[in-house]
Amino acid sequence: MKFDSLSAALIYGSFLAGAGMLNSQKEYINELNVFPVPDGDTGTNMSMTMMSAVSALNEVSDTDSLEQVCKAVSNGSLRGARGNSGVILSQLLRGFTKTLSEAGRLDAGTAAMAFNKATETAYKAVMKPKEGTILTVARAMAEKASQISADTDDVLEFLDQVIDYGNAALERTPEILPVLKQAGVVDSGGQGLIYILMGARDYLKGEISDDEVRTQLSIQKSTGGEKTSYGAKVEQTKIKFGYCTEFIILLKQVFNQKSESDFKEFLESIGDSIVCVAMDDVVKVHVHTNDPGLAIQRAMKYGQLNCIKIDNMRIEHHERVLRSDELRKAGVKKIAGDNEPVREDTMITLEKEPKTYGFVAVCAGDGLKSIFESLGADQVLEGGQTMNPSTDDLLKAVAKVNARNIFILPNNKNIILAANQAAKLSKDKRITVIPTTGIPQGVAALIAFDETGDTESNEKEMKDAALQVKTGQVTYAVRDTLIDDKDIKQGDIMGIGEGRILAVGNDAEDTAFDMVCEMVDEESSLVSIYFGEESDEEKAASLSNRISERFPEVEVEVDYGGQPIYYYIISVE
Repeated sequence: MKFDSLSAALIYGSFLAGAGMLNSQKEYINELNVFPVPDGDTGTNMSMTMMSAVSALNEVSDTDSLEQVCKAVSNGSLRGARGNSGVILSQLLRGFTKTLSEAGRLDAGTAAMAFNKATETAYKAVMKPKEGTILTVARAMAEKASQISADTDDVLEFLDQVIDYGNAALERTPEILPVLKQAGVVDSGGQGLIYILMGARDYLKGEISDDEVRTQLSIQKSTGGEKTSYGAKVEQTKIKFGYCTEFIILLKQVFNQKSESDFKEFLESIGDSIVCVAMDDVVKVHVHTNDPGLAIQRAMKYGQLNCIKIDNMRIEHHERVLRSDELRKAGVKKIAGDNEPVREDTMITLEKEPKTYGFVAVCAGDGLKSIFESLGADQVLEGGQTMNPSTDDLLKAVAKVNARNIFILPNNKNIILAANQAAKLSKDKRITVIPTTGIPQGVAALIAFDETGDTESNEKEMKDAALQVKTGQVTYAVRDTLIDDKDIKQGDIMGIGEGRILAVGNDAEDTAFDMVCEMVDEESSLVSIYFGEESDEEKAASLSNRISERFPEVEVEVDYGGQPIYYYIISVE
């Protein structure tokens, strides 16, 4: 089989096949995480980014123009980008589709230009590009594409050579990044990129059928929301199941294929629009039902629940109808562009005069949420480890804050790029991202805010305050590995701080104490302990006493965080 060029329909199908291949391998990609922590989520973030683009493709078809297909892929991935790997992937797709859209075709020569534009766009999106990552793999494939584009007119042959060269570059990533070599893995983001291209190639070779490809669209249709045009009347509809219910199960027992099948069968008996995705030791659940309690009660058989979200769709729909009537009576016919779907981040807000400053913070844990709210956060977006919010999630949170200038506190290094992307996409509000990499940095930044200061001075003060904080986290290892010269076994307790393993042990409190001893120096004056849902106040108090005895000149504070996965989050200032 030979292709001189690809039609819009073939590109459409190739993209869906690439998304499907990535989705099928996401758990393997997650396992390539350098630190053996239970939140290695590169595969999940890349897959969710791709599936957001698939959802956007649901609004077009394979009979539409190449320009429409490219626009859907670019816009969908841009807004659905999650985590650093997802944001970089969205930028690769943005550059690639921009070239295709402008050229109006895809042959070997155009593909080479598209690969190079994709790499250029992705590198520009990262403030300090690091080699040995997905960027290195993308650049290697772009270089190979340029070398061979004049030598072949067969797109399949071209793609085979580019993938082979990309795989070779991927295998070299441990030689570029010593931390990969020590952990015995290749770069996870680069591996994800290879899988996307492999899926596209296998589709073109006929190894993946159109029916298999269509399943990617059906997954998205099961969770698709109501789409309405700007200025259009919102019609009254009868909603069969009134509560949109979402939660994550933190598994405490085996959740095999039979368990998953039984649970899905139960969900189908009480509702529809069901998505149940098992990832390692967590299960993400979405269902529309009239009795959320039944879903929650059944789920608790398998483990603890986190990130519970229940929305009354009947009330939301009724409010949307009233809002539509208000806008029509006020003579509002259009809010943004023609024929665009209504989005929370672009809707007119019929509220009081906006205040000068507002805050959006990201964290997981009811205790941490309360802390941020008490410090002045207007919106606390649930997320962080294991579930990085997308660019669109951040934009929706921003839209709910009635302020002209909004500071976003990502509180996780894997959310910063998505926050930066949200800042660029925001049209009506000025967004400033304070690049906090942990909860304690976010707390310090909020405390440093001065309401009487201007945005620039506050940005500087908040960033400076965050940089004064050392952060350590205590969790468990999900696999055996050797890292930072420490031999770690599955189930060991690890204290991770400042990007490295500071302590390893068999007890959470002992490991936390050893970690703090590594973090405290002669300039330290305050240690703050946030204990998670797997710990308790008594254990945290005992740990506090040990630290006070060891460092009598240092003040120690204890707060309930309620965070999952991490027994303790500890800061040293």
